[in-house]
Amino acid sequence: MKHNIDFTTSSSTAIAEALCKRLETIRLSQNIPQAVLAKQAGVSRSTMTRIADGKSISLDSFIRVAKALGLADHLAALLPDPAIRPVELVAHEGKHRRRASGKRKPTQPWSWGDEGGDQ
Repeated sequence: MKHNIDFTTSSSTAIAEALCKRLETIRLSQNIPQAVLAKQAGVSRSTMTRIADGKSISLDSFIRVAKALGLADHLAALLPDPAIRPVELVAHEGKHRRRASGKRKPTQPWSWGDEGGDQ
């Protein structure tokens, strides 16, 4: 059973359903009963039923079940590593970004006669 989904156009509900169905398919392929996996993952049996039904679960439960299924290495692929590349470190003199900048107010365009100097 395949759970192919276009992550760019699908709703968050559809994505959550597809990911839960993938977990369920992997559980079945490893021949692990729901109760056993629930105990190994430290989640409730009802959480396992929600996964089987393709219903949303908490991120914590998703991670616990994925790790219990031996998928910890795959969790790193969910998001790209935000580390700055070495070339950028040189450009920024080794300083790491600590916060995002807010929107800046647009400056007024400069025109002749606005210098405000001695007249």
